[in-house]
Amino acid sequence: MRGALKDFARREWGPLFTTVRTALAVKRWRAAPMTLGAVCLTALFQVVQNQDWGYQPVQDIGSVRAEDPLWLALLRTPLSLFVPALDLPVWGALAQVLLVFGIAEICLGRWRTLAVAYLATLAGTLYARVGIALGPDSPFGLPASDAQVVDTGPSAAVVGLAVYVCWRYGARWTGALVVLAMVIEVAVKANLAGKEHIAAIAAVLVLIAVRAGRGRGQDGVEPRPGTRSWKPPIRS
Repeated sequence: MRGALKDFARREWGPLFTTVRTALAVKRWRAAPMTLGAVCLTALFQVVQNQDWGYQPVQDIGSVRAEDPLWLALLRTPLSLFVPALDLPVWGALAQVLLVFGIAEICLGRWRTLAVAYLATLAGTLYARVGIALGPDSPFGLPASDAQVVDTGPSAAVVGLAVYVCWRYGARWTGALVVLAMVIEVAVKANLAGKEHIAAIAAVLVLIAVRAGRGRGQDGVEPRPGTRSWKPPIRS
């Protein structure tokens, strides 16, 4: 039984663990400079938005609501990733960014990490508008009052990156567990945040399907990390 568990852990997390451990051993904090910058930016936004003079400026540059004009929401979305939600502990947001963004930056590279994070966040932002248009009577809809909810934080990006990294490094069961956890979240409490997580996952799954299809078209088979035929991603 113990041997079977070790074999499963080696197959599931071996390539991912080896990549992260090697990068940290060789480069230490220099392995994920973008992530450290993101953590500092998130902490800075948290400090500033809790000041009397700083709340409105942070809202103006990083606060997204479904009732906002689309162009303004799209303009604010990139920075909204790093504006912590006021009703949640900031340490949760900082831990999410440090852990998931850090692993993704090491495994995928800086720009690919940012691209996947932005895709996931943008999917959630756009879904909010669609959900409100569908209305509360639809299983995919939202109440009109959600149009006024401030939609910030890294959670959608974190969920999307987690699923993408799990697929990229062959941790299929872990990725499936992340998806299942988000589905359970919506089943227990079908709020805006939970449904945005599902939208983020859906967008990343479409990206994965496109990438997997392209890989099979080029090579005839999709190698997984840890095998001889696998090639590591190009890092920035």
